[in-house]
Amino acid sequence: MNGGILKATFRRILPQLIILGVVLLLNFAVFPGFFHIEFQNGRLFGNLIDVLNRGAPVALLAIGMTLVIATKGIDLSVGAVMAIAGAVAASVVTGGGGWFTALLAALAAGLVAGLWNGVLVAFFRVQPIVATLVLMVAGRGVAQLITEGKIMTFLNEGLIHLGAGTIAGIPTPVVIWIIMGTLVTLVVRRTALGMLIEAIGINETASRLAGINSRVLLVTVYLTSGFCAAIAG
Repeated sequence: MNGGILKATFRRILPQLIILGVVLLLNFAVFPGFFHIEFQNGRLFGNLIDVLNRGAPVALLAIGMTLVIATKGIDLSVGAVMAIAGAVAASVVTGGGGWFTALLAALAAGLVAGLWNGVLVAFFRVQPIVATLVLMVAGRGVAQLITEGKIMTFLNEGLIHLGAGTIAGIPTPVVIWIIMGTLVTLVVRRTALGMLIEAIGINETASRLAGINSRVLLVTVYLTSGFCAAIAG
């Protein structure tokens, strides 16, 4: 059974793997040193490391978005949630708060945004594209309201380490992405939660009649999306 699932998964992602391989080969042909990685001053350097580091925020967004899409939904507000989370963190730090307080406040802001989207979709039955479009449009205005329209600059070693530091030589954003991806994969593939989420996406009415609390699960996936967007921000 597992072998059949793996083969089906491989066939499904084969076109993407081929495209990725072609892109990597083209990069190697144009820049022979593209795959070169070296360890200096306690951290890894190289083009591949830069690609992973810059792609980590997008990958975090994709983790949360995957769960939303599995329920046949969409979250257009992730960029706005990133802006809100960043504005909240900056406001806390410039107001004299520590990096950990700023981090908690930013994550809380992401959860509130996710809760807003989830409630609109699950309880008010607003179409996901419309519900999240509201926050996408208003979110950046909310971020500017939080910062009072100012460009905020600050130096905080804790936040700098989260955004530009390293853990065992690997960029911190990449480590966070790997941890989040692993946790979500384990929860979705090794527990019943993943099956229930997919059941909602296949047929929400049937899943509800089967006893699945679709409203709670919908709110949960949008909360997760908001949380991931806050981390990325």
